[in-house]
Amino acid sequence: MPLLPFSDQSAAASQDKLAVLIDADNTQAIIIEGLLAEVAKYGVASVKRIYGDWTSTNLRSWKEKLLDFAIQPIQQFSYTVGKNATDSAMIIDAMDLLYSEKLDGFCIVSSDSDFTRLASRIRESGRRVYGFGEKKTPRAFVSVCDKFIYTEILRDAQDDEDDAKPAARTRRDFKGDRKLLKLLRETVDDLADDSGWAYLGGIGQKITLRSSEFDSRNYGFRKLADLFRAIPQFETEERPQENGSGRQIYIRWKKRGR
Repeated sequence: MPLLPFSDQSAAASQDKLAVLIDADNTQAIIIEGLLAEVAKYGVASVKRIYGDWTSTNLRSWKEKLLDFAIQPIQQFSYTVGKNATDSAMIIDAMDLLYSEKLDGFCIVSSDSDFTRLASRIRESGRRVYGFGEKKTPRAFVSVCDKFIYTEILRDAQDDEDDAKPAARTRRDFKGDRKLLKLLRETVDDLADDSGWAYLGGIGQKITLRSSEFDSRNYGFRKLADLFRAIPQFETEERPQENGSGRQIYIRWKKRGR
């Protein structure tokens, strides 16, 4: 997929038709508002289904959310203790939707590695896969998605568990995070002009191609620009748009002596 200008990329993505498939057994109901708001960044949720044994009291918190957010519950009885029938039902439905509906992508909401092959198969068909799960999600599932969002950052800000969200890191914290610095620096270098400056919009897209789970919110910053500003090894510069009244942000790795 070619790298479009950031505004064009966002506009194109917002028109994508998406199927949102939620594993109720492995997802907390408290994230639903944040989840659907996040999905809206990537396209229109044409299909919204949630899978579980709705005769069980374990899903009571989900039952209260279904009507408010127009999510279709799919009943799957737990026939055998220790076996997750919900996964099988989601996988079968996903494959049916893949061939019967004109969808641009799938949002798979689960922390279960059983969906790794499903995500891979969907991507092989040319559709995008957005994964949503807790930080305990196995690496294999995270890596196979085009984009993976950790659900800890989607909790309702008013909830008592808000302390589960990551606090913003300090400048000192970043000095030892070699993996993050390497990812950011290499991405900036790939897109930099002769003077070392790279446009922030392009950086955000390129980072996702390199690391599906990267998100500035994982480090306590709502915007990527704020993350770069917090890292002492980078410098930022705002420039007026050539054809418009807005401003664009550029990033550059600081060289020694600057």
